[in-house]
Amino acid sequence: MGLFDFFWRLFSPRPSRPEPRAPRARKRRRKPWLVPLRRQVGSTTWELNSTVRTATPPYAFARLGVGTDRYLDLSQDGSDERLARHAFPVFRTPEQLAAWLELPMGRLAWLVHRYAEDSRPQNERDAHYHYRWISKRRGGRRLIESPKLTLKTAQKRILREILNKVPPHETAHGFAAGRSILTNAQPHVKQAVLVKFDLENFYPSVTLSRVTAIFRSLGYSREASIWLARLTTSALPANMPFVKQEPSAVLPYLKRHLPQGAPTSPALANLSAYSLDVRLSGLARSFGATYTRYADDLTFSGPPRFGTSLRDFIPLVSQIVRQERFRLNGAKRKVLRSSGRLVVTGVVVNEKLNISRREFDRLKAVLTNCLRQGPSTQNKAAHPHFAAHLRGRVAQMTQLNSARGARLLAIYNQIDWNR
Repeated sequence: MGLFDFFWRLFSPRPSRPEPRAPRARKRRRKPWLVPLRRQVGSTTWELNSTVRTATPPYAFARLGVGTDRYLDLSQDGSDERLARHAFPVFRTPEQLAAWLELPMGRLAWLVHRYAEDSRPQNERDAHYHYRWISKRRGGRRLIESPKLTLKTAQKRILREILNKVPPHETAHGFAAGRSILTNAQPHVKQAVLVKFDLENFYPSVTLSRVTAIFRSLGYSREASIWLARLTTSALPANMPFVKQEPSAVLPYLKRHLPQGAPTSPALANLSAYSLDVRLSGLARSFGATYTRYADDLTFSGPPRFGTSLRDFIPLVSQIVRQERFRLNGAKRKVLRSSGRLVVTGVVVNEKLNISRREFDRLKAVLTNCLRQGPSTQNKAAHPHFAAHLRGRVAQMTQLNSARGARLLAIYNQIDWNR
């Protein structure tokens, strides 16, 4: 039973039961028909059966009903009141979305591969992304998908005028304004026990349906949400080659998913994990612990008594993560004690915030290679503003350790960014 059917059955009004009487032979009492749910929210009436079938298309690319020649109108179940309340742009149909993006309707349809078979590009030339495989630090391959100019321009507008207006959960510190690896590490300073988890394939696990649900929750109609979701997700070309060294690396990317490299993906990933953050922060409080998340890194810390409850706590975390449709990377789970070095997203938190020697050496190596070989050889994650990205990392390390930060800054200032 789907979520739609569950709420329909749960809240549907039912007729009062008749007085009990003796059952008649060979005659069964008919069950009452379910009545569609109606509820008032302000001046807006919401109906579960709000889809309207028309003989002619109500807008471009309207969907045909299954087994019928009539069209389904999916543009009538949004909430203009909610959109206006949060200052979101208001549109319901593809034509209105195209007008907001200042694109011809045909070009918008081309961007989401509306004409293509299975709504995906047939080859890399027809795709709207540049694809590049990079190696992970601890083995395996990651696919970087950088949008081409037209799609990237549309995604930046969606990010600026919609997604940036929706704050992530307070425990999410990655890709959020005013938050960083420092704010993520600060709550864990001077704790006795540190437990770290890693979400496996974080971006690819956020599929088209989840992104559509995010836009629906903001107040957009189903039709507008589907088009927005297709603009901000990626489907690999039908002839995408496998990685010779690791053919299975392509498997997480087969479904339409969030592309790592798109400007909208970090914000959508945070919003898709909102329910996860709510549940894990509540679980942490019940055990007297603290929880933060930086992208796919989950961190819990607490006093000594928290360490004695890990046998119960860890399975509960795993259960919640599975229920929220994410997966944990078991090989990266760590339990650290204050007798050793406690590190959270590269920041040492034993007594105060400090630089991890490993992170310092890694950043120093990147800066040195930029100086010797050129910055283009080191931008493996395809950062659009690589110089500013490295300058920000140097500034963060300077806040933690001024002496080491000064050494990094001296190398940074010698780099020729035109190479």
